[in-house]
Amino acid sequence: MFGDKLPLAWLQLKREKTRLAVALAGIAFADILMFMQLGFRDSLYYSNVRFHNSLQGEIVLTNPKSSALLSMKSFSQRRLYKALDLQAVKSVHPIYLDYTSWKNPVTGIPRNLLVIGINPASNILKMPGIEENLDKLKLPDVVLYDRSSRQEYGPIATTFDQGNLVTAEVRRRLIKVGGLFTLGASFGADGNLVTSDLNFLRIFNNRQQGLIDIGLIRLKPGADATVVAKDLRNYLPPDVKVLTKQEFIDQERNFWASSTAIGFIFTLGTIMGFIVGTVIVYQILYTEVADHLVEYATLKAIGYAQKYLLIVILQEALILALLGYIPGFAFSLFLYQRAREATLLPVFMTFTRALQVLILTILMCFISGAIAVRKLRYADPADIF
Repeated sequence: MFGDKLPLAWLQLKREKTRLAVALAGIAFADILMFMQLGFRDSLYYSNVRFHNSLQGEIVLTNPKSSALLSMKSFSQRRLYKALDLQAVKSVHPIYLDYTSWKNPVTGIPRNLLVIGINPASNILKMPGIEENLDKLKLPDVVLYDRSSRQEYGPIATTFDQGNLVTAEVRRRLIKVGGLFTLGASFGADGNLVTSDLNFLRIFNNRQQGLIDIGLIRLKPGADATVVAKDLRNYLPPDVKVLTKQEFIDQERNFWASSTAIGFIFTLGTIMGFIVGTVIVYQILYTEVADHLVEYATLKAIGYAQKYLLIVILQEALILALLGYIPGFAFSLFLYQRAREATLLPVFMTFTRALQVLILTILMCFISGAIAVRKLRYADPADIF
């Protein structure tokens, strides 16, 4: 029955080609708005947990007052080494984190970046370029530079790849770039450095040795991270927070989703795109119904039920949704590419997001159609003729 009415719905839509084009453009615009807002929101979450995902360990210790990488608080590394008392713990690794100023060696303009300090004796960061350059970090004032950092820091990666010596001023200390790695920019940091724990303390000479920001724990094969984390919570004092690696990732995501305005703004933008699309489609379908009110009244007079007319309008809404989604999807792919090039953020199309926006598009068109068809409920053939 549903398919029998498809020709009527399509014929009515294509009768006014200009109106159809305007409707499709409006739906495509709403889809683009939703795609971009959802894309930036997901890139916000993904980019800010790339460091977390790179950690080569199962359990993380932090200060209970630390809510995200942007606001890490230090704690005594004695708490971390105390975790070695548990049989399931294989090794522990202190990590230093802090933001400081990097002076562009070409322009001299300073810009903040994230500095990560680790013990180069162990590879605890799964990032391209880290493992092969760990020995270089044992040298004084040597750092690894993130080749995915923004261009405002200077042509560091290009100069280094050409075989030239690269030096820069970090926190008023001259450092040497000994290698490149890849992490990527995020909403919290436009650039990143990795160095040894000793070099970190040389750069941040106001930091006290032994006060770390993250404690990474590796477990022995077969150990259950959830069980060990529970044991550590009972064993360690309350001045340290014990998280599994996944809980550490979720904590960062939740911070950006609920504790910052930017996560709310992207969600609100998606809702506004949905509302804009609903209004546009409603205007088109309402005009369509009003222009053919006599014909619809005639159908009611000869015995067609309100349900039949509703199905016709909903079919028009479905056709509009599918036809408007295609250009919206295609143009969003183009905008994603331009956004990646401009911001260096991981803005990519995913199957889940493509399906999500398609469902939202169909839903907004169906809502518009259901509202527009209400006019037919009060269409009395006797009054019209």
